[in-house]
Amino acid sequence: MFGIPVLQVQDVLGPQKITRIPLAPPEIAGSLNLRGRIVTAVDVRKRLGLPPRPSDIKGMSIVVDLKGELYSLMVDNVGEVLSLSAEEFERHPATMDQRWREVSRGIYRLKSNLLVVLEVSRLLNFATIEAA
Repeated sequence: MFGIPVLQVQDVLGPQKITRIPLAPPEIAGSLNLRGRIVTAVDVRKRLGLPPRPSDIKGMSIVVDLKGELYSLMVDNVGEVLSLSAEEFERHPATMDQRWREVSRGIYRLKSNLLVVLEVSRLLNFATIEAA
């Protein structure tokens, strides 16, 4: 379970028509048109090294703005907005996968799940992938 600070979210969309971009990194699913603006669609599963989304899950998109550019983060689904206190926030556990550590701020231990808080600027930093 992953989270993004709510103030970074511009929009939440259902399944969208994605146009492939030739020669783009594998994490880039393509682009979509959002009210006349071209938005780069990022497959978060691929970016985090997770298996492909099951075909029975349609998926959703979380639109974020990074330095004036819009990005659509393709995810399985979107849950509720949570109000979490700073006291509950924890640094990364030592056992957390390195790829996830590089793109996250830390974690919250919820009653039934672990919530990994993603750092959008790091998640969208594709230079680190190409260097690896």
